Amino acid sequence: MIFWIVATALALGTGVLIAAALLRGRASAAPAASYDLAFYRTQLKDVDKDLARGVITEAEAGRLRSEVSRRILAADAQVQAHGVDGGQPPRAGAVLAAVLVVVVAGGAIWGYLEMGAPGYMDQPRAVRLAASDAARADRLSQAEAEDKFGPPEQTVAPPEDFAQLMTQLRAAVEARPDDVRGLALLARNEASLGNTGAARAAQERLIAAKGDSAAAADHAVMADLMITAAGGYVSEEAESSLRTALSLDPSQSEARYYLGVYYAQVDRPDAAFRTWEALLRDSPPGAVWVAPLRDQIVDAAARAGINYTLPDAPRAPAKTVGPTAEQVEAAGDMTDESRQDMIRGMVDGLLARLADEGGPPEDWARLIASLGVLGQTERAQAIWDEAQATFVGQPDALAMLRAAAGRAGLTGEGAE
Repeated sequence: MIFWIVATALALGTGVLIAAALLRGRASAAPAASYDLAFYRTQLKDVDKDLARGVITEAEAGRLRSEVSRRILAADAQVQAHGVDGGQPPRAGAVLAAVLVVVVAGGAIWGYLEMGAPGYMDQPRAVRLAASDAARADRLSQAEAEDKFGPPEQTVAPPEDFAQLMTQLRAAVEARPDDVRGLALLARNEASLGNTGAARAAQERLIAAKGDSAAAADHAVMADLMITAAGGYVSEEAESSLRTALSLDPSQSEARYYLGVYYAQVDRPDAAFRTWEALLRDSPPGAVWVAPLRDQIVDAAARAGINYTLPDAPRAPAKTVGPTAEQVEAAGDMTDESRQDMIRGMVDGLLARLADEGGPPEDWARLIASLGVLGQTERAQAIWDEAQATFVGQPDALAMLRAAAGRAGLTGEGAE
């Protein structure tokens, strides 16, 4: 409050000083014509001096006296007409002065509200860094963060067939607690159903089962589950998972994004901006973290005092569509070996894209059918299981996928 009182007083005082100068006209009380009058009188005296020294004749002195006297009379008339205010219209001057006071004071306050930080205390760099260190040291634990910020779990009711598959998957994982593939499927599917707690428990078991072979992506998924459960808050445990992921792979994108979120939460917008700006440069168009990153990076730059212009969002490149079942069977002119190599290359490319970026149900269906043509029924089954979790609650998509699974020989349903 003291700041606003002082700032307002200074702004108004400045405006008043400008207005007073405007109302006063000139610094002296004399108008411009009074200076002319004094000058002409001096000239008249000089004419007499020049005549006494013989510089000019009596006739020339007479003419000069007449001219100077005429100018004196004109200047005196101007002084009498306008007075000491120099001819400045009093009403117009008062209006202009009032406008200047409003513009100067109001403009200063508006400029601060627009570009300043109202209510933000003056903090030297050392104080800000100390405050950030304190915020890091006082981070809530995962349990505390979930209790304070965590939204209630919203479990998705899956279709009956998928619910049966989940029951079987949970039973299989309990029977084989160290089955890495089963734990990975369980964590992914529990998360898709909204069972964040169960998904995190499965992910913890997965990381423990993998031990030293756990990848950066495993730890990044763990951090993502914890941050989601805490309503976006990065807890001590989540930060630890992010640091572990980045120690294994400094380019891990999800971990880099969430690390920027952590920096923003501990009042280090400079570090958040550096992290996000580098990630934005490295990210492919359409990556899932790009949109939320672009929503936050400008504010982080402004808070850090960095003049930053967000680049235009690049268009995502056209996606390479995977092979259809008809395209696979149409490769009959090739030798068996060449045909299999072609199909494997196309399938691997589609598989990598779906794993990195996801895709519509049509692409998942093509992948399942193509794997069936290749005879890779186990891989087809794994993709079919993942697709059911991905498109849970979407009957049309599940019907399309079920038909592809039937063509791949995984079920008796949907075969055409």
